[in-house]
Amino acid sequence: MKKTPFITPEGLEKLKAELDHLWRVERVETTQKVSWAASLGDRSENADYHYNKKRLREIDRRLLYLRKCIDELKVIQYSPFQEGKVMFGAWVEIENQKGMKIRFRIVGGEEIIGVKDYISIDSPMAQALQKKETGDSVVVKTGAGEFTWTIRKIEYQK
Repeated sequence: MKKTPFITPEGLEKLKAELDHLWRVERVETTQKVSWAASLGDRSENADYHYNKKRLREIDRRLLYLRKCIDELKVIQYSPFQEGKVMFGAWVEIENQKGMKIRFRIVGGEEIIGVKDYISIDSPMAQALQKKETGDSVVVKTGAGEFTWTIRKIEYQK
């Protein structure tokens, strides 16, 4: 499934900060470590050299990915027409028939890594909730079955 290329302004800033840190700090430090390890001579059994060369390749791969990703993403700003409806960037609180409540924010796929209360716009839950309003009930179909949720609250960061 192709990811929707949307991102919140905060998400874009995080990606740019990661790109900047990798380029200005981590890559510079790792390059210096590789140079130092290479200056020691025999590289065939030099663990520092091999580890840092590998780390440098990982950093370069991530830099390439971030540059491409940042260029392709579309920043979705809050707009007043979103009020009252579940759309991209919304904080949504839902409740099931057993009274279990969940609160999460609907964001782009690049933003969910390492954040427990964010879900992707491409997830079954987000797709089922799109354009619904407070009080609406939705049926979410997943691999584990069908679940009914009622929307209790919709908020946006402005």
